[in-house]
Amino acid sequence: MLKIVDTALMDSLTAKAVESPRKRAHHNFHASLEESIHRLCIAAEPGTYIRPHRHLAGNKWELFVVLRGSVAIFIYDEAGRIEKRITLKAGGETCAVEMSADTWHGFIALEHGTVFMETKSGPYLSPAGNDSAAWAPEEGSPDAAALEKWLHSAGAGDCWHSK
Repeated sequence: MLKIVDTALMDSLTAKAVESPRKRAHHNFHASLEESIHRLCIAAEPGTYIRPHRHLAGNKWELFVVLRGSVAIFIYDEAGRIEKRITLKAGGETCAVEMSADTWHGFIALEHGTVFMETKSGPYLSPAGNDSAAWAPEEGSPDAAALEKWLHSAGAGDCWHSK
């Protein structure tokens, strides 16, 4: 079976993300959550919040490739200090990054219409308690929106809870 990522798919996902309270939408290419490799396209709009996390449970790496728009990926230390900010832009100098399971990370969408491809090892496991950053607010909380806004100007060396 042939599976295609084209403008129509990206436009459809973007429309769904704009309407979603979470400001993101995804399209799975894997048939089930039990597959050994997960492949999905994710549309993310500015304002979406992904709680910083890692994937120690199951030793799950992740590969992100930006297809349209741009994101800022943040790599954190154990205490929540930003070690690295990486801007990924479709067609730009840097458009992809792969992270090992022990990497604390998160991202923000920098442009309307941003779509990226995520590939990661499966099967799906619910996030373990120690894989979500204790120092970061939970998705949906008032502090989550404040952290997302703060990240737009944050860089290496900055720490959310010491601001």
